Amino acid sequence: MRIPTVDIDNVPDPLPDGLTVLDVREDDEFVAGHIDGALHVPLSDLPARVGEMPEGQVLVVCKVGGRSAQAVAYLAQQGHDAVNLAGGMLDWEAAGRAMVSESGGTPYVA
Repeated sequence: MRIPTVDIDNVPDPLPDGLTVLDVREDDEFVAGHIDGALHVPLSDLPARVGEMPEGQVLVVCKVGGRSAQAVAYLAQQGHDAVNLAGGMLDWEAAGRAMVSESGGTPYVA
């Protein structure tokens, strides 16, 4: 199965309305820094929480793109329109894209 994937250079900035960002990293990674408005569902929780996925396209992110590729494959099997962000949050941060933190500190990719 081919995993739908997009590079950071092909992700609009700002993100379009109606696009859901799904962050499948662990809690501590998400708290350190994430895309504002992202839905946080750790990869291990995804099967139990797949019902929370909204309609429409979902951009799936993790740290480098491996976990998000697994999530995209799973979501596609469930009938969702999901796309993996190649390079993950490391490429997002390197491109100077905005992030927020739940810790109150400066956001960073953990």
